[in-house]
Amino acid sequence: MRQTLTRRQFVQTSTAAGVALAAPAPLFGKAPAVQTGVKPAVISSDNGNVYKNGGTKTGVELAFEMMTKGSDVLDALIAGVNLCELDPTESGVGYGGLPNADGVVQLDSCCMHGPKKRAGGVAGLEGVRAPSLVAKAVMESTDHHLLVGKGAQEFARHMGFKIEDDLNTEKSRRLWLEWKRRVDPEHYLDPKTRGEAMMMAGLSMVRDGLIDPSHYWGTINCDGVNAKGEVCGVTTTSGLAWKIPGRAGDSPILGAGLYVDGEVGAAGSTGRGEANLYNLCSYLIVEQMRMGKSPKDAGMEALRRVQKNTVEKRLLNARGLPAFGLSFYILNKKGEYAGVSMYQSRFAVCTENGPQTLACEPLLDGKGSD
Repeated sequence: MRQTLTRRQFVQTSTAAGVALAAPAPLFGKAPAVQTGVKPAVISSDNGNVYKNGGTKTGVELAFEMMTKGSDVLDALIAGVNLCELDPTESGVGYGGLPNADGVVQLDSCCMHGPKKRAGGVAGLEGVRAPSLVAKAVMESTDHHLLVGKGAQEFARHMGFKIEDDLNTEKSRRLWLEWKRRVDPEHYLDPKTRGEAMMMAGLSMVRDGLIDPSHYWGTINCDGVNAKGEVCGVTTTSGLAWKIPGRAGDSPILGAGLYVDGEVGAAGSTGRGEANLYNLCSYLIVEQMRMGKSPKDAGMEALRRVQKNTVEKRLLNARGLPAFGLSFYILNKKGEYAGVSMYQSRFAVCTENGPQTLACEPLLDGKGSD
């Protein structure tokens, strides 16, 4: 006889990060025929439990449902992040993402398949709303891991993806014009001063409530493990708002914005990509887990490494600490997970207890602007 459970039995009300206990029966799909000891889980940045693109499910919820019903883990995760990529109200990812300094939306993404030990990525891709699907096509249809710029767009065209002239929405274009107004392009300053002016103009829009702080840096990372212990991951972004055209951050780079080892686990990031690139933190986190550390402890080691290596005065706040946010979303092959961050932040997760938004474990108190 099939067991019927109430919503209350499935929803965990705790707001503290940690591994959720399995419910008496899975919320989505059928229980595995063979109990492996793995707790299926999908973890992502907090926007994975916000945007629905007009549907009824968030990204982590959809990914977990598909995964537990038998879909390939990577297919499920990409379907989940597609909700963010295609949602015009999400200004940090995909369609309607905040553009570069020239007003052009350039997108980055990469994906890794643990069981197949394959990966693919794109950087500086223009005209395709869901770059994660192009990254997957690179993985499946080429002998390469990363395609960039015009070559990535031509590859997407050849693979049948629709190429659009402009991925701006009315909102993203309006915000770009406001940023241009604040920068005042009539003043040709020396490179250092102009760079600071561009950054300050963007951050002033965050302070004025025009841009969500997490959207200024953009990005969604989503990682998952099914009941068989199969681990995959995907990261996708519109990158740093108002970036220099052609800039690629950590999101499309294996070992930085995402790293998956099918024998160990996965890690991905959001936040200041340059800080993550310098330290290759996702790779570091997975290697720390390989040596026996928990997801939380592995992530905190990466954050400490970033803090130690951040020495330029322009990157430090008044307390001499990193003046930027950086978060990692981590799970191991057993289904244990953690969200960690430089300062207070949140992450999303979906298990048999349903989708939740939880607090990350911060390395430092306060916030980067202190």
